[in-house]
Amino acid sequence: MIPKLKLSINTQIHNAVFSRFYYTNRINKTTLYSIISPLGNPGTRIEPELDNWVKNGNKVRVGELQRIIRDLRKRKRFSQALEVSDWMNRKGICVFAPCDHAVQLDLIGRVHGFLSAESYFSNLKDDEKTYQTYGALLNCYVRQRQTDKALSHFRKMKEMGIALSTLSYNDIMCLYSKTGQYEKVPDVLTEMKAKNIFTDNFSYRICINSYGARSDIEGMEIILREMESQPHIVVDWSTYASAAHFYIKANLIDKASDVLKKAEERLEQKDGIGYNFLISLYASLGNKSEVLRLWDLEKTACKRYINRGYITMLEALMKLGEHEEAEKVLKEWELSGNSYDTRIPNAVIIGYCNNGLVQKAEAILEDLVEKGKATTPNSWAVVAAGYFDAGKTERGFQCMKAALSVYVEGKGWKPDPKVITSILSKLGDEGSVQEVEAFVAALRTVIPMNRQMYHAFIKANIRNGKGVDELLDSMKADGIDEDEETKEILVCTMEK
Repeated sequence: MIPKLKLSINTQIHNAVFSRFYYTNRINKTTLYSIISPLGNPGTRIEPELDNWVKNGNKVRVGELQRIIRDLRKRKRFSQALEVSDWMNRKGICVFAPCDHAVQLDLIGRVHGFLSAESYFSNLKDDEKTYQTYGALLNCYVRQRQTDKALSHFRKMKEMGIALSTLSYNDIMCLYSKTGQYEKVPDVLTEMKAKNIFTDNFSYRICINSYGARSDIEGMEIILREMESQPHIVVDWSTYASAAHFYIKANLIDKASDVLKKAEERLEQKDGIGYNFLISLYASLGNKSEVLRLWDLEKTACKRYINRGYITMLEALMKLGEHEEAEKVLKEWELSGNSYDTRIPNAVIIGYCNNGLVQKAEAILEDLVEKGKATTPNSWAVVAAGYFDAGKTERGFQCMKAALSVYVEGKGWKPDPKVITSILSKLGDEGSVQEVEAFVAALRTVIPMNRQMYHAFIKANIRNGKGVDELLDSMKADGIDEDEETKEILVCTMEK
């Protein structure tokens, strides 16, 4: 018996080790998805990775490529998703079905616009022009607010008998909402019901929003009650939250509170987005206790609550004027171990500036710099604007210099023209030529040389006894002619 027992134990150990080895290898195995997924920079091309994968003798599986496309679309990495779809089609990895063409058409529309999507659609074979590809082109028109094209295309779909789908009718309601034609939305819902087309949560929510946007609370309530009475629909938290938003706008506080309770009852336990939405709405109601209660619930339900939750909570507290609570939450985030995200301290910085507490906002930035944390141009620029609004131009100037010093090309930030005008005016009237040169050099990395920059140079040079002929020549070479203000500066400054 003993030898058998020993053999059994050894066998179990061997099997456990082998299983663990197999499992580990399976987890660590390089896949095409594991190569492409981390390439999050929109400028990174995917095709070379696909070519290398094949060149290295790896198999290409249609299912994995489709999964990659789905994942990239979900993350809004549309250019990269289109590359993968293009590559699949061009290399003949599989014969594209109408649903594959629909995905390709949608991606072309998102990346290159509706004209390119039209061209792709027109080149499809007749049997590929199904409700899927027609629907994808309709969605492209709607997304880019091409009203005439969308409605014409929808009429053609109706004539062909392929428009009778929930998605197509929802698209038309979205079109009217996007173009501000809210009064036309209910008629589309009425047509859906008349033709026995399935109405879903989204259909009713678009209609509810159309009434709310027109401040027609009674109409909104009628549709909401109708939605609640539909046996095939379970009203979701998002619909009740939309109704609450319009009640708050109409200052109907009790009604807003009632639907917010209904919204909370329908929240899934780990729905962080839902909690954040309700926190924002309760903040709009000025209800601090509900904001704090929902935040505690979110932290309990969403064990690994993401940075988005902290941003929402901080914005809510700053809106309520609860600065001390906001500082506590900010400190809590710093100790949470979550990844560093400049938007989180920025929520407090903007809140302080909106409440006139600019020095506190700057203190947060200085603390971040001291700790070696990144700051953004926008954060410094918000503080700079706050100082200028308070008449503290010197502090505003220093903060704008800090904003320009952390600017990274291609990040989309542009300085507030009003602040820049104030700084250039101050430098022209009081600054040295060197100060003007340094500031303009930094500013030119963000915006092109303009008349205001030249005017600051001209004023500083004349005040310091220097000529301006070269400046005027450079100004002309940049295509900026002398205007009345330029001539007035030349005359007035010289007279002084």
